[in-house]
Amino acid sequence: MPAAAEAPRLELFHQLEEPRSARVRRWVMDHDLLEQVRFRNVLYPEAAADFAARGGSDTPALWDGQRLFSGAELVIARLQAVLDLGRS
Repeated sequence: MPAAAEAPRLELFHQLEEPRSARVRRWVMDHDLLEQVRFRNVLYPEAAADFAARGGSDTPALWDGQRLFSGAELVIARLQAVLDLGRS
């Protein structure tokens, strides 16, 4: 099984003032995924451009290197799958 450092880094597109985004950021921290998940605040032009290039429109959203997952519930479900894979 590849080491966690070799896995593609997940990108969480979020907004600081948005409660849904805050919920996902807390979930990431509570589950010790800070090394696997890069926080990308869409307030910044580079993050906003990358988000748009991946087809994003609503935050929070998670890019896993191939697909964009939008909405807090879907993002948390995808992150849970990352945790589950790490346990096998």
